[in-house]
Amino acid sequence: MNNYFSIKDIDSLDTWVNEAIEMKQNPLSNKTLGTDKTIGLLFFNPSLRTRLSTQKAALNLGMNVIVMNFTGEGWSLEYGDGTVMNQGNSEHVKEAAQVVSQYCDVLAIRAFAKLENREDDYSENVLKSFIKYATIPVVNMESAIGHPLQALTDAITITEYKPIHNKPKIVLSWAPHPKALPQAVANSFVEMTKRMEADFVITHPVGFELASHITNEVPIEYNQEKAFKDADFIYVKNWSSYTHYGKTSQEESWKITEEKMKLTNNAKFMHCLPVRRNVVVDDAVIDSDNSIVIEQANNRTYAAQLVLKKILEKTKG
Repeated sequence: MNNYFSIKDIDSLDTWVNEAIEMKQNPLSNKTLGTDKTIGLLFFNPSLRTRLSTQKAALNLGMNVIVMNFTGEGWSLEYGDGTVMNQGNSEHVKEAAQVVSQYCDVLAIRAFAKLENREDDYSENVLKSFIKYATIPVVNMESAIGHPLQALTDAITITEYKPIHNKPKIVLSWAPHPKALPQAVANSFVEMTKRMEADFVITHPVGFELASHITNEVPIEYNQEKAFKDADFIYVKNWSSYTHYGKTSQEESWKITEEKMKLTNNAKFMHCLPVRRNVVVDDAVIDSDNSIVIEQANNRTYAAQLVLKKILEKTKG
């Protein structure tokens, strides 16, 4: 594995998940693997769990960590080939990626969708440009259309909590939100869950379908309460419309409530965080014993650590 760009870079999900769970029991078992190696974390958007968990993962492997927030610290970058740079952007990614590659051994990048032009966002210009011009491995810490570190985290968490003898029913549910959000988390969750042994259903209002090339073969249920019936996991996330790109809705009837959770098979409640309490989900649900959002966030470290471990082993070899 040269880069960790999407869930497709995982050769065997079961193997990776089991390795991460084993690593969780002894996080410092590979403390010397990253000795004298440096990871650069570039943030074009805010972060809490992604930043801290990736830093923690790198430190567990003995790596040095450099963090840069492009929102206020870096030059504005140009990505187009042949562009006459006589407008606002000060530096081309071609130089930036090569320069950073001299300072670091691994590069991790976070760059959200702008939700203005679907074609532009789905081209993944930022991540793919850095992968093209960098001479070191690149890790996706959430891009315009994917969040593979979160999806690996979710696979680890579901594996830890799933029924021992039964194939779990997993529901990905849309929920209301006051502003438009990208489809990245939902996209990667779908790609990941399709590779698990599970009964998987997506539920959302009409008009909020995800990209069909991602959800193909996954049942879509427009009745949320029907989808929740007998579920073992309820994974909740808002995403804006793919068809009417970037548009959102505050359909309050889709909020997650205690009454809806009672329709499930005593399901675990999951959310990637941050979450808008009493908009996306009621306090009574997220504060319940069945909420595993804090444990889920803890697993972010081990997902990132596993990815970095595999990259370090590959470059070392």
